[in-house]
Amino acid sequence: MATRSLFSRCTACTIMAISLFLGSPQGFSQTDLQKDGSCPVLPSPSGDHVISPDGSQTSPIPEDDKTVRITVQDAIHLVLQNNRALRVETFNPEIRRTAEDGARSAFDPVLSGEYARFREKSSSDPPSGRDRTQTQANAELGISGYLPTGTGIDLEMSTRQSFSELYGDDIFASRLGLTITQALLKGVGLDYNLAVLRQARLDTTASEYELRGFAEALVAEVEETYWDYALNQRQIEIFLESLSLAERQKIETEEMIRIGYLAESELAAAQAEIALRREGLINAKSSLEKTRIKLLRLLNPPVSDLWQLSIALLHQPSMPQVSLDEVEAHVAVALLLRSDLNQARLNLQRGDLQVVKTRNGLLPRLDFFITLGRTGYAETFGRSVRSSEEASYDIGAGLMVDFPLVNRQARAQYQASLLSRGQADEALENLTQSVEVDVRTAYIEICRAREQITATAATRSLQEEKTRIETEKFHVGKSTTLLVAQAQRDLLSSQIGEIQAVTNALKALITLYRLEGSLLERRGISVPGTQSSLIHGANQE
Repeated sequence: MATRSLFSRCTACTIMAISLFLGSPQGFSQTDLQKDGSCPVLPSPSGDHVISPDGSQTSPIPEDDKTVRITVQDAIHLVLQNNRALRVETFNPEIRRTAEDGARSAFDPVLSGEYARFREKSSSDPPSGRDRTQTQANAELGISGYLPTGTGIDLEMSTRQSFSELYGDDIFASRLGLTITQALLKGVGLDYNLAVLRQARLDTTASEYELRGFAEALVAEVEETYWDYALNQRQIEIFLESLSLAERQKIETEEMIRIGYLAESELAAAQAEIALRREGLINAKSSLEKTRIKLLRLLNPPVSDLWQLSIALLHQPSMPQVSLDEVEAHVAVALLLRSDLNQARLNLQRGDLQVVKTRNGLLPRLDFFITLGRTGYAETFGRSVRSSEEASYDIGAGLMVDFPLVNRQARAQYQASLLSRGQADEALENLTQSVEVDVRTAYIEICRAREQITATAATRSLQEEKTRIETEKFHVGKSTTLLVAQAQRDLLSSQIGEIQAVTNALKALITLYRLEGSLLERRGISVPGTQSSLIHGANQE
């Protein structure tokens, strides 16, 4: 009776545990996994990877036009929606997420079954002169599973049907058995058994940070290309104005030669200057066309004749009135938001999990098992299952030991995990220092670029005055065509330098925001998991 009562209680408790195990696709609580300290305490870009800028957007491409008219915000909107490289990258987190399901499969229950039928015919003793036939059918059905605690559960039900001509009746023997195996050393505990799943989750999060970094670099590239295109357009305008000025200078020189005021040798300098302006204009047009193709490739607007599309910029280069924080504030933001730093931190946590896995591998295998069973006998299957009067009970328990004498592979794997963990720690420190250098250098570059705007504007103003004076001197015979051409060339260079300085300052600001990891938030692009409240001055642009 004591054995029967023990079997009944153990079976009921086990069936309840298995039902709970089957009720959850993982066999354990995800909340427990998130509270154990192994998951990253970082701003994780979960959910949608990249969300377009806030606010309603109208299409910047009229249906009846071959020109795309865009602002900087339109360019960002288009690149996030249509860029093919970004579409390729968005697959990576989902691909990585499939590894999580693969890791969970270790805890999936397994249903198994077997059916076999045997027939044996044997010769009888000579006096009877009859052969004896015995038929037997075996059927088994079981469910087994492995829990993250290192517990294996096998519940099996089997029946054996025997028929012999000697007795003339069927005999059913039905058994319900339960086997529980618990790891005591190697393979025990949540830390070891969930390490692979936790690593898979870290890999998924790392891929999301990687996607965030790619999107940030893409937004920076499209902004810089936008301003490069504006710069090329302005350069063409400057070259056209300079060419027109050189042609007027040539006409004046020819007129002064005609009236005998200048020698014919003065005409060569004017003609050379026109050729030089045309050369610069050709190069500027070529740069504009190449930049147009690059910008169209980034934007990839949904039109059939993409490469024939013209681009009209609605914003022209001008330095925004942004007051920068102290450089230490930008460094602090970078240490929090930089995607590569967060990936390195996740890699460090992954190394910790690998150490847990390999350390457990050093232990010998020691498993405790207990087997409970009940077997019923009857002439029918139903009675053999229900009958308690003609049932027998069995119970068994024991230990299984597996002890490698040398265990070199496990030792080598553990040592490698320790070294990799140390390497990841050093890599994180190195990357942290590199990030600080990047941000501080970009900050210095912005300060230089801003000062250059004022300096180049002053240079251009002085060059205009110099050209005016040199032209007046030429008109009264106090200068030569060569000196006037030199003054015009210097003016051209200063005009290009002025617009180049503004463009460089804009690009330097973009670079700083990209290097500190805040560019997406500053452009109104929502990325879940980012603590945008820590970004100083994000609303000043």
